[in-house]
Amino acid sequence: MTATAAPSPAEELAQIRAEIARLRLREAELSEIVLRDTALPKIATMHKATLTTRRERVFDPRLLPSEIRLDPAYSREKVRRVLREGPATVTVPLEAAEVPARATPRTRFLASL
Repeated sequence: MTATAAPSPAEELAQIRAEIARLRLREAELSEIVLRDTALPKIATMHKATLTTRRERVFDPRLLPSEIRLDPAYSREKVRRVLREGPATVTVPLEAAEVPARATPRTRFLASL
């Protein structure tokens, strides 16, 4: 009997994300069936499907005047870390001279940094 090597964390992450995508697609298909077919029973032995309608007020910053929307005093920087996975490819790192340097910040908000 040969021992199978455990997949690397990157491989396992890709497999899990693929399974999540498959399950989300199946969830959308089943939701569409339940919503579309009114004759379909919504109660089963262990679960039931309930459709509710909610109305809520949502803040839409696009409706603000541009003087406020574009004023950096009314914005903040949000930093997120995003982990992406994809096929492994060999890349050549850029030399320090090839990396373009930005002389000035793009907005007034970053000018003080």
